[in-house]
Amino acid sequence: MKTIDSIPTSKIQRATKLVQTGAKVGVNYLKYYGNRMTTSEEEAKEKLDQDNAEDIYGSLRELKGSALKVAQMLSMEKNMLPRAYVEKFSLSQFSVPPLSAPLVNKTFKKYFGISPLEVYDSFNPEAVHGASIGQVHQAEKDGKKLAVKIQYPGVSDSIATDLALVKPIALKMFNIKGKDSDKYFKEVRDKLMEETNYLLEVEQSQSIVDACSHLPNLKFPSYYANLSSEKIITMDWMEGEHLSEFTAYNTDNAVSNVLGQALWDFYMYQIHRLKKVHADPHPGNFLVSRDNQLVVLDFGCIKAIPDSFYVPYFELAKKENISNPEFFQRKLFELEILRPQDSPEEINFFTAMFQEMLSLFTQPFHNEVFDFSDEVFFGKITELGKKYAQNTELRRMDGNRGSKHFIYINRTFFGLYNLMHDLKANMVKVNNFNMLP
Repeated sequence: MKTIDSIPTSKIQRATKLVQTGAKVGVNYLKYYGNRMTTSEEEAKEKLDQDNAEDIYGSLRELKGSALKVAQMLSMEKNMLPRAYVEKFSLSQFSVPPLSAPLVNKTFKKYFGISPLEVYDSFNPEAVHGASIGQVHQAEKDGKKLAVKIQYPGVSDSIATDLALVKPIALKMFNIKGKDSDKYFKEVRDKLMEETNYLLEVEQSQSIVDACSHLPNLKFPSYYANLSSEKIITMDWMEGEHLSEFTAYNTDNAVSNVLGQALWDFYMYQIHRLKKVHADPHPGNFLVSRDNQLVVLDFGCIKAIPDSFYVPYFELAKKENISNPEFFQRKLFELEILRPQDSPEEINFFTAMFQEMLSLFTQPFHNEVFDFSDEVFFGKITELGKKYAQNTELRRMDGNRGSKHFIYINRTFFGLYNLMHDLKANMVKVNNFNMLP
């Protein structure tokens, strides 16, 4: 894979790159109008999506950092984006051009003070994995095979600039509308800043590993604080193939159910027992080992769940509460979906909207065993998403609704649902985590 010798770090450089990309997109639209004259509308639109996805992803992967993180998050929005964007942006999960060996050595010396070979017995200067915030190298020390994650230069310094530049994309991604979006934007910014603090990541990674290592059919790396710094993390090297690669060919339903149960239990245990969760459930953060166990990686994005949000959120996951109008509406106020200044029209509209949405999205919690391979269930989710995306009444109203905690908790559940569906796990015991110590 081609390597990168430098990353644009200044505000002007990064803004210029995005402006250049905008110009390319403009050219693509001109081609689209021409193609409509010689091909069908469907073919012309598909070619437009492919060209735009290629140019936008090409720009974001050069910028790396939070700009590329947006692409990574967008790749999980299968119901919102055209297929071409999902396919191209999904590359940001585990296939990104890495830094060149000289830049790796320079970066390592800057952040660690010495060269890699002064720390490890052996160190491969060629990255084996590159993503949005950093890239991973193989190393060895005292006979132990290690993974060394090095953060890209300038990532933390460019977050505020990047999010200002891609804010329109971020707002669409999280379906945020209205003038008072600052609390949501700050939540995204703060989480991205946390992901660049590798000392914090080592601490919270080891904390989750210690708390969840007893869960069946899961594997975690150990983290080495003495070999880590603010911009470098050293952990065990874990063998396996990425979850998306595994699901592309797997036809063994028994294995799907074992992995699906492990994934579901891992998330339910974190949410309900630890009240904090690995809030980045995309395929690049999971491997499948040779003995068909799920390997969990990258704990940079951990979302704490305060009781003030946890209690009403999961009260609304109960079927009997969704069908109780007075109770349901009271919880919508607690979760800031409804507001005291709302008009009767707004209260009626958003109450009906969330009753419809929650009646569907919470179906797994209304069953002892759930089939995540059910195409009808996921088809209904897709149709409901399209319905409200095209709803003119919703666009007319102030749609800036809900607690800031919805952003990462909802993304956690949507990501989890998508992974469970990719696995085609069809015999998942929903409350199995309650049986675990």
